Amino acid sequence: MEEKKYEILFDQKKEYDGHTLYRIVAVKDFGDIKKGDVGGWIETESNLSHEGKCWVGDDAVVFDDAKVSDRARVYGNAKVYCSAVIYDEAEVYGSALVCGSAEVYGSAEVYGSAEVYGAAQVYNCAQVYGQAQVCDNTEIYDYAEVYDHAKVYLGAEVYGWAKIFGEAVIDSEAQVYGQAQVYGCAHVYNCAHVFDSAVVFDNAEVCGDSRVFYDSRVFHDEVVRDQVVATRWPKKQEESES
Repeated sequence: MEEKKYEILFDQKKEYDGHTLYRIVAVKDFGDIKKGDVGGWIETESNLSHEGKCWVGDDAVVFDDAKVSDRARVYGNAKVYCSAVIYDEAEVYGSALVCGSAEVYGSAEVYGSAEVYGAAQVYNCAQVYGQAQVCDNTEIYDYAEVYDHAKVYLGAEVYGWAKIFGEAVIDSEAQVYGQAQVYGCAHVYNCAHVFDSAVVFDNAEVCGDSRVFYDSRVFHDEVVRDQVVATRWPKKQEESES
């Protein structure tokens, strides 16, 4: 039988979205948590593992069938519910929301007012923050970042060191990777790929079987549909002479 590292304070409870949640308190030292530290809110002990150094802190809430395990942390005013799982060394904090059957793991972070839901996965060292939304069966991984008001959904993937921000939208199995950036009000969708150091911005659209790569720039109101855009920008004079 596993040794308990926290207890539920049944005399400290609150109603949230039709669920009764209870404060927790540490009953032993683990990680940087000390015996007597008061944590956040859970519905049952199934929401927070007694193994590892995982913790729910501050005013964060975890309920339904959601679970936090390993060394993961949920804190601030974050909310994790439905059947979402947070594990490994992942962190969910600020006013972030993770729900549905979403998974956040590895060393990934979800924070600010970001939302990750549906069957989305955020992992490795990826970050989702600001007011970004990542949903459906989308994957954000490696060192990718999705932030501001950007939205990624419907099976899209963002990975490598790619960045999606502004009010950009990536959806319908599109992929953005390498060191590519998509921002402004740009839209990449329908299986299109944007990669290498390519940049798509303003109100541009990239869709269909399009491939945009190298140092290509797609901007203004340009629409790239079922095309290959592969532009290399000239190197600086001093680089070409070296």
